[in-house]
Amino acid sequence: MRDAVAAYDRHRQSQDAWALGRFVIPVARLSEFAHTAGNLSRRGHPAWSLSALVGDDARRDAAVIAQFNAGNAARFVIDAAEVRVASLDAVSDAVTSLARSLTLFVEIPLNAQLDQYLNALSSARARAKIRTGGVTADAVPSSHDVARFLVACAANALPFKATAGLHHPLRSEYPLTYQLDAKRATMFGFLNVFLAAGLAHAGVGGTEVSSLLEEREPASIHFTSSGVSWRRHELSIDQLISARQTFALSFGSCSFDEPLGELRARSLL
Repeated sequence: MRDAVAAYDRHRQSQDAWALGRFVIPVARLSEFAHTAGNLSRRGHPAWSLSALVGDDARRDAAVIAQFNAGNAARFVIDAAEVRVASLDAVSDAVTSLARSLTLFVEIPLNAQLDQYLNALSSARARAKIRTGGVTADAVPSSHDVARFLVACAANALPFKATAGLHHPLRSEYPLTYQLDAKRATMFGFLNVFLAAGLAHAGVGGTEVSSLLEEREPASIHFTSSGVSWRRHELSIDQLISARQTFALSFGSCSFDEPLGELRARSLL
């Protein structure tokens, strides 16, 4: 916790602060966070925005979130919550339990009930969350399933965030963890996922979206002052802005420096 809090505080004050989102913290560790981060709050500086990871009891965690916000409003504010569900009934429970003042992201399974889950989220004005990786190879979903998720979210005008595995710009084989002897697996790149989301948002179908998720060749993606092109597809600056503001909102990463460093290495920043 100490290392994560110190790193986030450092990033907030860096030239890359524009790329920094919320500090993501399990509800079960909020007390530890407040104790660790309490001395980092600065008079005159904006409060930290937090996203709380909700556990198995959404009602209990909602009460903890409300209590935390009431006691820390000047320094920290939880304005988003994230919950992982395994059933349609759990979606309803999460939406009912968590305050409507929170931006709610619901991580759903990529199974045959995908459309039902997304319909439920759309009706509740919640947002979707997709897990794009993990510390084992079997935690990485197929390109087909990710494409199906992106196209279905676009069809429902449903914003989403992604989490896990998106440390690198382009799809390739990478170590699954930071251990020296870590196993390797083919992982998604965050450029692949977000540009594929841009295509889906523009109405492109699942086959092409899936192909972009599989793209490994850097030279196939061209950025210009007017937008970006991939193969025979183009997205304008306005289309990219619209997709980022209303659809592909963010991705969570345990590293902030690694994605930015690799973009700089490719002369994209």
